[in-house]
Amino acid sequence: MAMRLSGLMSGMDTESIVQQLVEVKSKKVETAKKDQTKMQWKQDAWKDLNSKLKNLQAKFINNMRFSDAYSKKTTKVSNASAVSVITGEKAVNGVQELEVNQLAKTAYLTGAKITKREGAGEEELSALTKMRDLMEFETDADGKEIAKTLTLTKNDGKTIDINLTSETTISDVLSKLKDEGLNANFDANQKRFFISSKDSGANGNFTISADEEDTLKALGLNIPAEGSDEVGANYIKGQSAKITLNGALFESESNVFEINGLTFTALNETKGEKIAVTTQQDTDGIYDMIKNFFKEYNSVINELDKLYNADSAKGFEPLTDEEKNAMSEGEVEKYEKKIKDSLLRRDSSVNSIASALKEVLVKGIELDGNTVYLSEFGIETMSYFSAPDNEKNAYHIDGDADDAETSGKADKLKGLIASDPDKVINFFTKLSQNLYSAMNEQSKAVEGYRSFGSFYDDKKMKEDYNDYNSRIKELETKLADYEDKWYKKFAEMETAMAKMQSNASAVTSLIGGS
Repeated sequence: MAMRLSGLMSGMDTESIVQQLVEVKSKKVETAKKDQTKMQWKQDAWKDLNSKLKNLQAKFINNMRFSDAYSKKTTKVSNASAVSVITGEKAVNGVQELEVNQLAKTAYLTGAKITKREGAGEEELSALTKMRDLMEFETDADGKEIAKTLTLTKNDGKTIDINLTSETTISDVLSKLKDEGLNANFDANQKRFFISSKDSGANGNFTISADEEDTLKALGLNIPAEGSDEVGANYIKGQSAKITLNGALFESESNVFEINGLTFTALNETKGEKIAVTTQQDTDGIYDMIKNFFKEYNSVINELDKLYNADSAKGFEPLTDEEKNAMSEGEVEKYEKKIKDSLLRRDSSVNSIASALKEVLVKGIELDGNTVYLSEFGIETMSYFSAPDNEKNAYHIDGDADDAETSGKADKLKGLIASDPDKVINFFTKLSQNLYSAMNEQSKAVEGYRSFGSFYDDKKMKEDYNDYNSRIKELETKLADYEDKWYKKFAEMETAMAKMQSNASAVTSLIGGS
């Protein structure tokens, strides 16, 4: 801002005079800025509401319009310590008979404790220990060292030779075994090899042999014959799991079986005990889905009613920085909240959305030639006179333990899910389809006004907000020009008065000097 020195000759407070002269144009700038602030707040309010509406549509209505969403089933077993069951969508209701004949095992070789050969160094055994410290190597007629060989044989008959020289380390042996798909480790504290298949089942079985028995013993990998007193490795043979379901034998490399929509995990052998596996409609699952839908719906419809019925904030305008500085932070927040809460009062879009949702839920659904209403499922709004303000269109489920208003009533919904699930599914599927169509209609694209999926005129509001930027800039330019014009006039007046005073002084000087 340019520095101005005014009133030096006239003694007038030209600064105050100019500010009064431009006050009207200043008010126009201030009003435009306040209107833009309210527009921003209104956009924010709509964005929040739009998010809640889209969440209701995506999280519940979009899924509940398909009957598959209600295909919730649960499975119980008579012996949960022997088997666990996960119920898939395609599981068939009924009672089945199950036996766990055999659990899967992983092939596992626990090596014998090894020591260094006599005459080797005193360093502790580790993965870096070399074969020369564990066994002796012979040489041929030319004095060349003769390597030793370990042979890994897999269950499919494939054999892999691992050459051992005096410089080969325990770590090298482990790496070779890992390269062939085994788990292999050397525990320096226990001084043992631990080798196992990565997967359970008979297909993971393996054997380790050598061209010389002493080579296996030096590594603790020799497996004594049954009944022998020889110290050596212990090998647990891998085996597949086996179960009998409804008289049919099933085999799996792991303890997990996927059969006809059910996933069984064998935990313990039943040793002849027959386990009852009962699959049935998940009454609680369907009930919870419907209950959670109404919880979300009520939150949205209450918000719509609250916004539409908000108290007027007539006379309240966004505060200037000077006005905010004169108030406490709490006072500013309370003042602005009054304005923000009223921004969608009597908004036609809010009313249109709320009316569309209410109409779908009030209107009945045609099932087998009869019109069925929500009330037949024990789902109704409260009495108009007893319901709190802005909650008069919220729905309550009879018998809902979490609802103080209806928890003491008979639970019709759960009863119908158990006794006539098809009726419940057909009703709520069609209800959700109608809601989905209504919400799509409310959020369809309108050229120049709203984007597809938006429940408010997001494009128009953004355009209007940006127009304020241009308008405010134009008003500020006009204000500055107008202000400069008046300062220029007063400056010219001051200059003229200075000249007059100078002339007067000259005349007086002449008169006085004659």
